Amino acid sequence: MLLKLITAGAAGYALYRYATRHAEQAAPVAFATGEATEGFAPVRNAGPEAMKSDPPHWDKVDEASDESFPASDPPAAGKFT
Repeated sequence: MLLKLITAGAAGYALYRYATRHAEQAAPVAFATGEATEGFAPVRNAGPEAMKSDPPHWDKVDEASDESFPASDPPAAGKFT
């Protein structure tokens, strides 16, 4: 009985790895097609058009924050008022 469970688990894992073999090579989840750069840490362009999914709300503060990444300081809050 235990041998059957081990065999079924190994077969399930093999099927999972086969089904997801291309997922490791795909662009990161947040990147739109063609936005990922090559290298150790992929980088995408700023803005919602470079994202895979459209954000429900996007304003000037979101844009400034996205453009400043990966800077250490966020954009000034009073800049857009």
